[in-house]
Amino acid sequence: MSDSTQNKRALNRANVGLQDKRPIKVVQFGEGNFLRAFVGYAIQELNKNTDFNAGIAVVQPIDRGLVKMLNDQDGLYTLFMKGVKKGEEIQEIELIDNIVKGVDPYANFADYISLAKEESLEFIISNTTEAGIAYVESDTATMQPPSSFPAKLTVLLHERFKHFNGDSSKGLTIIPCELINHNSETLKDIILKYIADWNLGDDFKDWILNSNAFHSTLVDRIVPGYPKDEIEAYNAQLDYKDNLIVSAEAFLLWVIEGGDDLKAKLPFDKTSLDVKIVDDMQPYRTRKVRILNGAHTAMVPFSYLYGNRTVKQSVDNEFTGAFINEAVFSEIIDTLDMDKDELNSFAEEIFDRFRNPFIIHNLSSIALNSISKFKVRVLPSLLGYVKVHGKMPTNLTFAFASLIRFYKGTWNGESLPVQDSDDIVANLAKIWESNDYNKVATDVLSTTEYWDEDLTKVENLTEAVAVALKEIEANGIEAGYANYSKQF
Repeated sequence: MSDSTQNKRALNRANVGLQDKRPIKVVQFGEGNFLRAFVGYAIQELNKNTDFNAGIAVVQPIDRGLVKMLNDQDGLYTLFMKGVKKGEEIQEIELIDNIVKGVDPYANFADYISLAKEESLEFIISNTTEAGIAYVESDTATMQPPSSFPAKLTVLLHERFKHFNGDSSKGLTIIPCELINHNSETLKDIILKYIADWNLGDDFKDWILNSNAFHSTLVDRIVPGYPKDEIEAYNAQLDYKDNLIVSAEAFLLWVIEGGDDLKAKLPFDKTSLDVKIVDDMQPYRTRKVRILNGAHTAMVPFSYLYGNRTVKQSVDNEFTGAFINEAVFSEIIDTLDMDKDELNSFAEEIFDRFRNPFIIHNLSSIALNSISKFKVRVLPSLLGYVKVHGKMPTNLTFAFASLIRFYKGTWNGESLPVQDSDDIVANLAKIWESNDYNKVATDVLSTTEYWDEDLTKVENLTEAVAVALKEIEANGIEAGYANYSKQF
């Protein structure tokens, strides 16, 4: 720590003139970087632009966490947002001030239970990682606290039910942000299971079902978190010492399933944030998976074999950038049943994110489990294109061949960052022993456990992949693609 940082005043409410605290309207399970950069910021924007007036009580969901550090700073922290919007680099700094208390249920269970009695409480928001919404059979109602997030929440909701004598107006709006599909339905089902296991009664069950609202979500923001490698540069921009600086990209998307009631409760339409409250979030999930995740997965083997090592290099390079652009705008979007202007606008934002100079996104870090990712993220677009047009999508098919070539494991005498289960890696290595491109293509495409179907039955796909493999091996990525694209 530099002398200049050491001599700065500590970050707390007295030192920055923020003595007033808002009423607790939100209980947030999770105090990590993502929630502080995403939900914390979103609530801040509601507080600034509307009369929302929400304070957040943060619950530490595991035994070790950041609640003590948060409380030491009176819940304050600085958010640095950096990115590219419409080609322009932007940087914003915001002091987030809506956390009014941090609660560690492991250190003070009574403090945790007291949250159930807050008159002003309206919302439960969570992000306890994808593994957090899980049923743990050993959890009981008498544990202080139970281990799992759903069990902790069941205990809190039961306490609220008892304290307010089952008052239907004291039910809560529950918005999980964990990255699993149908997250709120999954959470509700586990809560109902605990109610049955713990014999908490039909009245409580009815209150959960009829007085509380569960809303599934899709969240999207890249949050690198605490910028430890550049912390001096970040601190130099502040006139106080902040131990909980968090960095994030400028882009933010929050899709929440709900109707007019939720729109009234969360007036995001009065802010500039891209928060969509919709009847069905599945099209937005499909859009993200096909365009953002699909572009990532399609580019990795192709771009890595070409010689790029990061996402930014991939989209900035004249050849690979044009390839990825065409795959997204001419092939992937073509298969999606949504408004094309909205899809194109979303894709343009994605490419701005890919070009973000403040985030180093290595291709090798996206390469994990590329076979299963390709099945979910890219293959539906490839097959959808075939169904619509009766021919192969040139770029997605060449990307497919690049993926198969990538799993050979070496390129120009160097090892490739293949990261997958041992059986998949071993099987692809065995398939590649033949070095017969038609056989390799046939063997990979017919392995139904990879694709959930026999892809050799897709007309011309095996031939196209075999030709692409031959061209890649003989001429490299750029010349190989040029030759391949003249044939398919």
